[in-house]
Order: sequence, then structure tokens, then C-alpha cells
Amino acid sequence: MCGIAGIIDLSGQRRPLPSGALRAMADAILHRGPDEDGYFEAPGIGLANRRLSIVGLADGRQPIRNEDGSVITVFNGELFDYPELRAKLESRGHVFRTHADTENIVHLWEDHQDGMWDHLKGQFAIAVYDQKRQRIVLGRDRFGICPLFTARTGDWLLFGSEMKAILASGMIEARPEPRGINHLFTFFSLPGPMTCFKGIHLLTPGHFLDIRLDPPRIEEKTYWRLDFPDQGQEDNRDVEILTREFEETLLAAVDRRLRADVPVVSYLSGGVDSSLVVAMASKVMGRPIPSFTIQIKTKELDETAEANVVARHVGCKPSVVPVGADEVLNTYPELIRAAEGPVIDTSCAALLMLAREVHSQGYKVALTGEGADEWLAGYPWHKFNRALGYLDVFGLPMSQWLRRFGIWASGAPSFSWNTIQRSQNAVGGHNGWVDIYGLVGMTKARFFTEEMKRELADVVPLEELGFEPERMKRWHPLNRELCVSGRVHLPGLLLNAKGDRVAMNSSVETRYPFLDEQVFGYLAKVHPQFKFKGLRDKYLLRRVAEKWLPSSIAWRKKAMFRAPFDSFHLDTAPPFVDQLLSRESLAKTGYFVAEEVHKWRTGFKALSTWSLKRVSIEMALVGILATQLWHHTYIDGSLCDLSSLAGGTPRRTASLVGAS
Repeated sequence: MCGIAGIIDLSGQRRPLPSGALRAMADAILHRGPDEDGYFEAPGIGLANRRLSIVGLADGRQPIRNEDGSVITVFNGELFDYPELRAKLESRGHVFRTHADTENIVHLWEDHQDGMWDHLKGQFAIAVYDQKRQRIVLGRDRFGICPLFTARTGDWLLFGSEMKAILASGMIEARPEPRGINHLFTFFSLPGPMTCFKGIHLLTPGHFLDIRLDPPRIEEKTYWRLDFPDQGQEDNRDVEILTREFEETLLAAVDRRLRADVPVVSYLSGGVDSSLVVAMASKVMGRPIPSFTIQIKTKELDETAEANVVARHVGCKPSVVPVGADEVLNTYPELIRAAEGPVIDTSCAALLMLAREVHSQGYKVALTGEGADEWLAGYPWHKFNRALGYLDVFGLPMSQWLRRFGIWASGAPSFSWNTIQRSQNAVGGHNGWVDIYGLVGMTKARFFTEEMKRELADVVPLEELGFEPERMKRWHPLNRELCVSGRVHLPGLLLNAKGDRVAMNSSVETRYPFLDEQVFGYLAKVHPQFKFKGLRDKYLLRRVAEKWLPSSIAWRKKAMFRAPFDSFHLDTAPPFVDQLLSRESLAKTGYFVAEEVHKWRTGFKALSTWSLKRVSIEMALVGILATQLWHHTYIDGSLCDLSSLAGGTPRRTASLVGAS
């Protein structure tokens, strides 16, 4: 993968670009492409690329043009069917000058324009400038693997693979966006289009911006969306047939993701998803694929024993990265700088350390098992919903039953309960994800200041994500849940702070066989009984896995990958934690009530270990610390002293802090 950035004049006057802005944007994302850079500049438009060379090592420098130079592209990502695409395009008379997959894009645009997106399979963020038609398009892959941010400032449009690029232009000021912070404390992630920076937005997966230059006009269009068959129309054939077909589909997806001109490795957690990827990749390669695994120093969270079972079965010897609570906390400043927003899931810090080790051993590409849980109902709350029978048999959703019977302690504000129904309506009816968001996310009301509450009055985050409730009502209830997970949790966390951002921080590209278009298309059509059978998650996947892995792994109970965060709250926390959570710092940012933060920082330990209230307050406290740290890193810079940490303060520049 790479990094892209650009500046577009929308005034119609073709003004010169602000001096030095484009190169500053590219320099800000050097980590995404340390191998080489490339630029295109003309009156009113600039395109930049930082390249991490993986395919076409010798001649893939960007920007890349078509035969007559009229179509220009910069590209971040991989087109996994690029050899087949190239053969088709050459048969139509197109002439290729490089061996890079990027060159397919300019020729596809020549032939298809807006229909180009239907021919692109892989993970990508793309900018194409058509000089003859005076059009620019900015587009993103179907699932949100590759990020693409945009911002308007006056008559200028800025875009970049990371917000660092946009902020480094010096053309926009870094200011907090309360609605983005609200999304974080609702979804525990940032799925977009809202970010924590005012005026900067994340392009929705499966969308593209159509920019006309003469006269200037911008329109956001959808070329693809998550879709499932109407209830009763799902594929309900014999399970043996489905198992065989799914195995073939997944194996082909793994094969495609091994295409590279550099060595490919794989993450290995010991769970069935990554283990199956490792086994299949090793089969395709004809030798054990190099693998990397995390060893959590907290015994009850560690999965290295299971990872070693898989390693022995496949014949590989994984590189192990030890991770403890102190390492997680001390890595958080770097994590927040990389993620460009607050991060609640502490395992993201562990994955940042894992990618760092992959890079240190000279690798650029790693396979991962993310995505299987989204398409095959792999999360514990699916079991929770099934076990409770959804609890709406008498017209009340689960959250209301839990409230009525005291499972959630009293004291939650009434407006939080009232938003649950609106949230359900936004996604076509009852949805277990909404109950989870409502129950845990409502904790924000305990901590948000009155100013934040006024700013967010009547805001329902799920209404801002563009779901199509009337279409979703036709689906099986489980598929409605999978759609919400695929639109919120997948791009907002797994492919963001847990994916692209932590991997590319160390110049590592992650590839996702379970996010192959054909894999999703196949699983979307399969009847939900083969995804979630009884209380058995990922049923069809496990049937495939038992052909490839020891039974103890294939049918192993789902274990959520977690990293320890004890030291976030204990008295032994390093000084920067106390500084960020001090009354003075909390007053400076204005997001959180200091009295509540101090009350619950130690008070949560008096609650039952597995109570919803304790879990949600623990997550909220991590979110509060992360938000304060994000504000320090990008907005203010005066909340704490990070110089005592290994590596010192995360990299910051003046243009990232209030530049204008």
C-alpha cells in the first residue's frame, strides 16, 4: 500500500497551489510510503503519492498516466486480480508501460469512467484526474480497508490517506468535533464519515466523489453497498455443498492475497480465523508461511498456547511479541498519533507493536483473519441475543428488559433510553448491536459536560451513517446485525485503529482474505442457520477449518483478543496519565466532568467484575484518557509531559496544532 494526498481548486479560477503545501502533505505520511514519492502539479490541482513498493518494484512510481497522458492517477492499495485485468485491457488495445497494478486504473477509467469501480477488486483509495473531461474522482474500496479523508476550506478541497496530510497543508486548523467524540463513545470506534476533527470527513466505503472542474461541482455517489437477500431467499442447500464451495472461494481469496513481488507473512492469534488463513497460505505457497503472534503477559488473556498448536500443525515457527500492561500504556501516545483519534480498544496498541516487529524483520505485507466475525456472526453478543431470545417477545427490546429488571443500575439519563428506539428505526428494526451501543454507550452521559450535552442534543449517531432501513427490513434479523457490524465495527475499528493505521505506522500492508468480494458475496447469500447454528458461531467456517486444522482449534470457543489495561487506572500509572486526567486538563478540553472521572477512576473496582456497568465504565475511562491524549497530541500540546516515555513525545509539527 501507499499514501496519497491532493489539493483541488474549486473556485473555477485554477489558482496556483499554496507554496509547499503539497509536499508538506506528502511528507506527513512518509511512513505510508518510504520507498519513493511522486507528484503531479498543474494550475489548480496537485496530486501526491508516497509509495510502499510491493508490486512492480522497479517501475511502479506514481503518478501513473494513460497512453496519451490525459488520465493521471495516484493510488493506495492493491488490485488482487491485476494480471487478469491487464490481460483484458491489453486485448482491447491498451498499452502498458509498467508492471504495477496501478496502471490498470487509468485504462479502466478510459473505457468505463464511473463504471470503473465495478471492475476494481481489492483494497484501495484512488484519485483519478481526467484532463480531457475536466473531472476528478476520489474513491474508496467496498469495505473500508484503505482510508481516504477530505476537507473543504474555502474553495479548496484537500484529501489524503491520513488526516495528518490534510493538517500538514497549513490550510486548515485542527479543531475538535464533538459529534466525532460522540461517535467514539457510542460505537467505541470511528466508522466515519464523522471524525474528531471539525471539517475533516472520512469517505464512506463503497463511495466516490465525482468532482467537475468546469463549472466546479462535487457529488458523492455510491457504487456499492452491503447487501443481503430478502428473508426466505437465502441459499439453503445441503451443508456439504456449501462447505465445499465456501472452502474453494476462501482458498482462492488467500491465493490472490499472496500475489506480491515481496515476501508475504501472516498474523497468527490461535483463533480459528487467522489459523485457517495461515494453513491455507502455507498450502498455496508450498511451505510454511512466516507468522507473527502476540504473547499477552496476563495469563488469562494469552493465546500463544493455541497459536503454537497451529504452528506445529502447519510446520511454522512464529515470531512472538510479548505485550504487558505497561507496554500497552506506554505505547498509547504513539497509537493515538497513528490513529489520529481516541482509541478505546487497548489491543490496538498490541497490534501496533506486532506490526513494528514485522517491519523490523524486513517484511512489508501481512495476512490477517479480520472479517470472518462480521460475516459469520462471530461475536459473543450474537450468542447473548440468541440466548435471551432477543427479549422482545412482549414488545420491549433487550435494553428495556435489562433496565426493567435492574441488570443496569439506575441513574442513566432518560434521553439515552429514548434514543434507542430512533437507533433501531435507523437500521430497520430491532438489532442486537443497537442494544449494545445503547447500554454501554449511554455511560458517556455520566461523563460528558453540560456543554457537550447541549452540543449533542437530539443527535442519534446511527442516523448519521446512511443506513437504508426500508431495505434492511426485508432481511433476516441476523443479517441486519451483520450489516451494522460491517458498516460500523469493521471500518471503524478493525480496519482503522486495529488495521491500516497501526500497520502502516510501521510501513506494513495488511491483507484480508475474508474481505474478498467473492467471499462476502458468497456468505451474504448463505442462510443464517449456516452462519450461526444454535449457539455455535461461524458454523460454516468451522466446518471448513476442521479439514485444515486440529479439531481443538477448528471448534474452539471464540476468545475476544484483548490487551491488559490495568495500569490505566491503578495508582502506579505513569505521570502523564495523572496529568491528562487532572482537573486542570479536563477543564481545558471541556469534554468531561472532572468529578465523575475522579469518582469512577478508582470507584469502578467496587462493582461486580462482569456487570455491564463496570465494563462500560472501564471502557469509558480508557476513552476519556485516549481523548485527552488525542487533544494533547493534535489540538493543544500542553496537557502532559511525555518525555519520560521510551521514544519521547510522539511526532508533532506546528501544522498539526492549530495551524491556519
